[in-house]
Amino acid sequence: MNNIGTNAFDIGYLDTLAGADSPVHRLDPRAKLLTTAAFIVSVVSFDKYALSGLTPFFIYPAVLLALSGLPVRYVLRKAAMVSLFAVLIAMFNPLLDRDILFHLGPIGITGGWVSFVSILIRLLLTVTAAFILIASTGFNALCESLRELGVPRPFVVQLLFFYRYLFVLTDEAERLVRAWSLRAFNAGAMRGKVFIPLIGHLLLRTLDRAERIYRAMLSRGFDGHFRIMRTLRIRSGEIVFLAGWILLFVFLRCVNMPLKLGALLRGVSP
Repeated sequence: MNNIGTNAFDIGYLDTLAGADSPVHRLDPRAKLLTTAAFIVSVVSFDKYALSGLTPFFIYPAVLLALSGLPVRYVLRKAAMVSLFAVLIAMFNPLLDRDILFHLGPIGITGGWVSFVSILIRLLLTVTAAFILIASTGFNALCESLRELGVPRPFVVQLLFFYRYLFVLTDEAERLVRAWSLRAFNAGAMRGKVFIPLIGHLLLRTLDRAERIYRAMLSRGFDGHFRIMRTLRIRSGEIVFLAGWILLFVFLRCVNMPLKLGALLRGVSP
């Protein structure tokens, strides 16, 4: 009848994936969080025309996907869905930046197209790394890691509530759409005069249900602290993981390996 519930379950599937057992899952969440943050900073620090320098950074998500056993198709599909927003952001670059940077045979490639592709690559890398982090850690453990690293507790609690609120929102939206479809037999697509009031009603229903959930949490002893099953502990493996990847990111950021290798193969000094 509608796929809202399916999409909500798809979001929750990240928590299911976080319950797996692999070398990446067993790492301390703080080490994975800091490594991913260093990866994202390294990727976004390139200039807008960078292409070859970004390609070696695919090694990080590729290695983590291989070691974690996460479904590659699922992660890439989610990253591709988010990449659609990058297309909307960068689609005007070819129109605004028309200076030719190089030629592919008789075809001149403008700076707008280069920056367009660069934005897509950067978003694909960062979003994929973020999905791998959540799918191999779990949102609860991730928020606890943020608190351990000094992020204010109110911000962490609000972030976790926002994530959980998505499930409340999608559940109530599914109820509303199901009720409308049962009462509007063969009505076709939902029209604007029906859709707009339903949005307001959906907001009121989700706020009311969220308030009931919060009161139920208070009655069960909720004190603003979300506890996780595992104990956070930095061991030698986490230190090697964090230091090794950060050193690699710094090296790849400072040295353009594709250009170096290309010059070496041609026998030309880069």
